[in-house]
Amino acid sequence: MKYPTDIPVKIVQLGAGGTGGHAAPHLYRLLYALDRPVRFIICDGDIVEAKNLVRQNFSPADLGENKARVLAERYASVFGLEVEYVPSFIESIDGLMTLIKPDRYKGETGAETENGMVILLGCVDNNKTRQLCHQAFYQSENLIYIDSGNGEFTGQVVCGVRKNGRTVFKPVGKVYPEMLKDDDKFPSELSCAEASLSDPQSITANITAATAVVNMVYNILTHGENRVRQTNFSTKTVRMQTILEKQNHRRMVA
Repeated sequence: MKYPTDIPVKIVQLGAGGTGGHAAPHLYRLLYALDRPVRFIICDGDIVEAKNLVRQNFSPADLGENKARVLAERYASVFGLEVEYVPSFIESIDGLMTLIKPDRYKGETGAETENGMVILLGCVDNNKTRQLCHQAFYQSENLIYIDSGNGEFTGQVVCGVRKNGRTVFKPVGKVYPEMLKDDDKFPSELSCAEASLSDPQSITANITAATAVVNMVYNILTHGENRVRQTNFSTKTVRMQTILEKQNHRRMVA
């Protein structure tokens, strides 16, 4: 799959916790190095708690602060990028569609007639938000949707692509259709007790998932090509299993 390397890009990241927090600084650095207009919007309604310091990219000085704001202000300013964040959970289709609407920019004639590239990153830990992203994916004319998910030792990252109203790569909801049937809740709908019982994760699984996400984005924005449709990993065996474009077999990467 080929991508243009000369048009503006907007990245919208849902989730600033375990995976999103580790991916963010590398994405800011990547965008800083691009020779084209860029935007990076981080969305999360959660605040930094003491328990987050074990595996998420925060320090004691961040306690009580909004996660999206902390990451955006810390890294955007370092790389001279505009600070953009949404300090709330995205839980409506209208809100998400507004965020991922392609930005207009001036073409060679000077008229604002061309659209930039949009990449939606799902770094969330609930399937109801994935269901929302799935809906937005199929309502979009053009969209790159990269979703990451993991448990304590294993996880997967799936890259879905819409181009000119056609699905080129299937999104995570088509790869794992059980996610679309899960009777899940949005983060804002969880009680404190329910939130504390979330699936266990580890810093190594979060970092591995973040690395796979950054790799895919890097290939798309820097090389204009991403052959990887899906990556599954295990931190116990330190192995990644990758499904490539136009290949039915799976390539094992140590």
